[in-house]
Amino acid sequence: MNIDRVIWDFNGTILDDVDTGIEAVDVLLAKYGLPELKTRERYYEVFGFPIIDYYRRIGFDFEKTDYSILANEWVEIYLEKVKNAPLRDEIYETVVKIRDMGIKQTVFSMTQISMLKHQLELLNISDLFDEICGLDDIYASSKLALAESWRKAHPEEKTIYIGDTSHDVESSKIIGSSCFLLSGGHERLSELEKTGVPIINSPTEILSLI
Repeated sequence: MNIDRVIWDFNGTILDDVDTGIEAVDVLLAKYGLPELKTRERYYEVFGFPIIDYYRRIGFDFEKTDYSILANEWVEIYLEKVKNAPLRDEIYETVVKIRDMGIKQTVFSMTQISMLKHQLELLNISDLFDEICGLDDIYASSKLALAESWRKAHPEEKTIYIGDTSHDVESSKIIGSSCFLLSGGHERLSELEKTGVPIINSPTEILSLI
């Protein structure tokens, strides 16, 4: 496959933060007297995009508490807990090998941009990427507009996109990129299979495709 760049989703693809996200939202749910998720199975039942709808599904009433307040509280809890979240297995080795092949790499995320850069620095991997793309705010509405902007700025580049959710497939289509989904992230395998795109079980599998 002749490509110029690999585009990586961050949460759940590079960063193994599924359990961190569950722990953070459970703190928030407990604070507001709502049932906690506790397990990945329950999380997979309710998680999805846009994030505001996920909050509705887990019980939050925005007539009682504004979504912006909840989002800010979740970020504060998450940022404390995510300090202990590791990279996904074999991510570091894979990113280094792709870099050594002379292929550019981008981190593409719904995380607010300054928060994203900070997390990459804490993980000691920010220097491995040529470009870091995140959202302007913390409300995680959609990556689709970000994808449109990215393609306009890089009209000729041939890319592959690696993510862990069906939302990543939508973003990759806007970019015009081949997409591969890494299992074990923020959506269960059965949901990934519905997208019809190739599924990989380890980041290293991408090396044989580029």
